[in-house]
Amino acid sequence: MSDIPSRFAAYLQHKMPHVSDVVVSDLSRIYGGASRETYRLNATWNEGGAAKSRALILRRDPVASLIETERDIEFNAYRAFHPTGLPVPEPLFLETELTWLDRPFFVMEQILDSAAGSAFNADPYGEHAAKIGEQFWTQLGQIAKADVKAIGFDKNLDPIAPEDCWHVELDKWEKVINEDELCPQPIARAAIRWLRRNPPTPAERISVVHGDYRTGNFMFNSEGRITAILDWEMCHLGDPLEDVAWAADPLWAFQNPERPGGMIPRAEALALWEKASGLKADPKRLQWWEIFNSLKGLAIWISAGKEYETGASREPILAFSSWYCTDVHNRVLAEKLSMLNAEGRQ
Repeated sequence: MSDIPSRFAAYLQHKMPHVSDVVVSDLSRIYGGASRETYRLNATWNEGGAAKSRALILRRDPVASLIETERDIEFNAYRAFHPTGLPVPEPLFLETELTWLDRPFFVMEQILDSAAGSAFNADPYGEHAAKIGEQFWTQLGQIAKADVKAIGFDKNLDPIAPEDCWHVELDKWEKVINEDELCPQPIARAAIRWLRRNPPTPAERISVVHGDYRTGNFMFNSEGRITAILDWEMCHLGDPLEDVAWAADPLWAFQNPERPGGMIPRAEALALWEKASGLKADPKRLQWWEIFNSLKGLAIWISAGKEYETGASREPILAFSSWYCTDVHNRVLAEKLSMLNAEGRQ
């Protein structure tokens, strides 16, 4: 990491040829992310005789990752939503040339005076829980309501039909389990069988799906205002109920599903989402997506275990995810499948 400041300063000088004396300082790694190396830094330069500075975030592709994602799709999500007023950082540069930092990366503004809540805290927002919860679910509804063509999110993405959303996602994550499992996964296999036997009705509309919208993936300030929705690396086109189900997953609620994300009651959350999106949280379709998302979680944690076990990465979050999160989602799926079996919905 010692040479990143000088190399990145050279890159900024290249991207801003009208400025001079670019210096990068205060570089530090932000740990906890599982798909990219993330650094915060401060850049200063001289522009027209005036000293200027800006706090930036650098997101560089890792050597190995918990999930494989497309950086250009993630960058385009920020680019698409930033002008809409949704609280996302301003995207600045996307770089695929390896000469600058050995791996592809992108750059965006750093959101200051804000923090992220812990996904593994029973009360991550304290006195601001209700205020943050109202924003969180309303903004998720705004994402679902956004016109994907008008904001340019569909750039370089294949279209998808409403009736195909479920099996496209299920195929993708079953493939991850097939390729990465280090031992048999009987609960995951049972969930896959149920999901295929009981497909949901088609999506009410095709929307932007954030893919990882949850506690821990947004920032808020001391007044309880959400200042940045982050971690769009799994975003895609699909059924907006996929995001609703992931946000409401028991893992992010410290296993308290009636208070998803440690914010507001589930019924209130769904009502806010429906009002903002103009869509309906159909209970039966939502149930399918909830079971799917616990399976998707398992696939991610299984992949994390393989990365750590094989030595592809020694990031502690991979070991933690493989141990704790796998256990939670196995238990959640076992309970849900048991209840469905008791109801005769095999």
